[in-house]
Amino acid sequence: MSTTALLDRPASAPVRHLRAVNHPAAVEAPAAPAPEPAQGRALPAGTAPRGFALYVGIDEAKAAASGVNLGVLVDALRRTIAELAPTAETYATVALAPVGSGGRDVDVVRLALHEPSAVARTKQEEPEDDDPATGGVVVDISRKRVLIDGESAAFTFKEFELLQYLVLREGRTIERTELVTSLWQGSTEEDAPGERTIDVHVRRLRAKLGRYEDIVRTVRGVGYRFDRHADVVIRYGHGTPSPDRF
Repeated sequence: MSTTALLDRPASAPVRHLRAVNHPAAVEAPAAPAPEPAQGRALPAGTAPRGFALYVGIDEAKAAASGVNLGVLVDALRRTIAELAPTAETYATVALAPVGSGGRDVDVVRLALHEPSAVARTKQEEPEDDDPATGGVVVDISRKRVLIDGESAAFTFKEFELLQYLVLREGRTIERTELVTSLWQGSTEEDAPGERTIDVHVRRLRAKLGRYEDIVRTVRGVGYRFDRHADVVIRYGHGTPSPDRF
């Protein structure tokens, strides 16, 4: 699955709305007591179902062949859920996987989103792929590190989070306010940094990138953007965070 923007819906694209269909016999049948949740499987003690995840395997090309895009599909599912359960809250994200990943789309999606059973079936030690002679920048999301000309850069946790956030939204300009709300979730107003503090974090990040500092670009009056160069490599892992695209 590519990292290109997934929400650019053509103006002519139809807005589809999935609707629940009740079987006629079900309407006439007497109401049956609601089944116990997760019948046949014992729930861990002290837990209760709070929702569900639906993994959908389809890439942009297959969606386009059906006359839709991923954003249209998400909108349709959300409309249906809102009709059936108005109080339900929804959250959707796109699954990123290296270009050319083999296997069924839905399996690739489950693995990319770190679904436990999928990871359990495929978990294995990833081969070391460190080449100290390699030049350029390697943003290793799977191992939470940055290599610059083969050497590990001394990024702080927050500096890496900032770079990762921009990398996963490659080519998109991120406003300073979005960086604050996304990277400092749960912070009180006193603890959350201001927009000027974000500028300080970016300055320090660029200083550590050295001659590659221009991969993090300033969009004057708006925010920051990650621009990949030919000498920049992104390494993804099973637990790669997925950007909010919907």
